[in-house]
Amino acid sequence: MAKLEKEVTSFNSKPKNKMNSFGEKVIKDFKRNKVIYLMVSPVVLYYIIFQYGPMYGLQIAFKDYTPALGFLQSPWVGFEHFKEFFNSFFFWRLLKNTLLLSFYSLLFAFPAGIILALLLNEIRGGIFKRSVQTITYMPHFVSLVVIVGILFDFMARDGVVNDILVFLFGGEPIAFMREADWFRTLFISSDIWQNVGWSSIIFLAAMSNVDPALYEAAKIDGAGRLKQMWHITLPGIMPTVVILLILLIGKFMTVGEEKILLMYNPTTYETADVIGTYVYRKGILESNFSYSAAVGLFKALIAFTLLVIANSIARKVGDTKLW
Repeated sequence: MAKLEKEVTSFNSKPKNKMNSFGEKVIKDFKRNKVIYLMVSPVVLYYIIFQYGPMYGLQIAFKDYTPALGFLQSPWVGFEHFKEFFNSFFFWRLLKNTLLLSFYSLLFAFPAGIILALLLNEIRGGIFKRSVQTITYMPHFVSLVVIVGILFDFMARDGVVNDILVFLFGGEPIAFMREADWFRTLFISSDIWQNVGWSSIIFLAAMSNVDPALYEAAKIDGAGRLKQMWHITLPGIMPTVVILLILLIGKFMTVGEEKILLMYNPTTYETADVIGTYVYRKGILESNFSYSAAVGLFKALIAFTLLVIANSIARKVGDTKLW
């Protein structure tokens, strides 16, 4: 027994094998899965170069930046740019427009994909179902510039929409693209038309994972298709819905800025101008880099806060969460 205890003590006192170290494990895993690491490397490089790399430049939000002096030599001004933005005439208008467009997108555009997926899931005819899917998917692959160009042509005073309205109801043509009151309606409705088919793909994929035995049991119990949809299909895809909803809330302050830049004009600034377009005008057109960086940082902090809050609520309410 004494000899056995001595051997055990001698074994435990030996230095641990280097293969147990973290670095060795990483190298071993890399050798075993080098093809996978090679495939994911472009994505990792993209985020390092274009997402994390530019964070170094956020310091200009707290400086009076001039390109001649550079990041390090430009003088510090603290929170002056933030104070200027908060006290500006445009602050509340920009915040209101950003939140309203994001809220309307969340309220109308997000459920549209779920509703279309539910309807497509109930269609039994293969040819008709595939035709509807193809028709609803197609606008997603059309360039955003072309989509906005179609809007301008259709919604012009002499466009097809005004021709139909004047023919049916009479009256004068409406300059839809120059009316501030129409901007939000046109923005959200065109966004639904362009993306509803594409967004339904994820929900249809989630529905395919629902156990068919649940539907058979519901039929035996006398449940109709509407009740099956409400009590089986929707709960089955709810984890996917929650994850996508959290991700959408994370982009709450970034609401289709490229499309707004193409659609808006000075006559629609009252309802169309958002924080992202304001940053573009100040930073790119007016070369006010420090001020636009401060506004952009404010927008990013609000978005990050909303993402954390949404994930915390999802974690408390159910088991589905991002982290």
